[in-house]
Amino acid sequence: MFDMHGKRVIITGAARGIGRAMVELFAARGAHVAIVDKHQEEGEAVREIIQKKGGEAVFWPIDLLTANAMDQLKRSFLDWSEGALDVLVNNAGIGWREPLTTRPKEEWEEILKLNLSVPYLIVQTFLPYFTEGSAIVNVASTRALMSEPNTEPYSASKGGMVALTHALAVTLGPRVRVNAISPGWIYTGGEVPTSEDHALHPVGRVGRPEDIAYAALFLASQEAGFITGINLVVDGGMTHKMIYP
Repeated sequence: MFDMHGKRVIITGAARGIGRAMVELFAARGAHVAIVDKHQEEGEAVREIIQKKGGEAVFWPIDLLTANAMDQLKRSFLDWSEGALDVLVNNAGIGWREPLTTRPKEEWEEILKLNLSVPYLIVQTFLPYFTEGSAIVNVASTRALMSEPNTEPYSASKGGMVALTHALAVTLGPRVRVNAISPGWIYTGGEVPTSEDHALHPVGRVGRPEDIAYAALFLASQEAGFITGINLVVDGGMTHKMIYP
């Protein structure tokens, strides 16, 4: 099940965290993976790990916020792919820094651009190259469904990603299926979650990057061929848990 042998897969924001876990899983299932990230040293390291394990991966050091990013993506893709794309995972994104009271307009615009506009533009760029039965997986967030204070640009961008997903599913079907994943709390580094943090979750633990990677693999696979336009929440049950102050 979930065989990806010979499939051409592009994953953005793939040098660390959730994106890296996706690269490793898709490559292990036989995919030819293109790693897109602005962090060159980390991206090259991931590519080398995949190749040492016998997998197929290339690294494209592209900052998706630059003016010529789509041209760079297209040139890199055509040099690599012979014009066929089977899976696109829009994973790259950034969070918020400033609170609402002091947030500059530039921060709002940057977050909306990378988290929402760039995935839309990437899909536009690759429209001629998606194969029959191909798949797009957009990484949204449970912030699209619930919020804490001062998360406005991130929440808005991820809510937009969910809406963009079902709109694209209707537009691009039946040739391309389009689905979203909304991760909850996924530990990707930094302060280690406590036992209390784990216990908050109905499943008994904080999420891991591979939890999202497996969800992406499923949605990208032919086994999910009757699924399109959905937002798959992968959060250990937290969005269904009533918490009173």
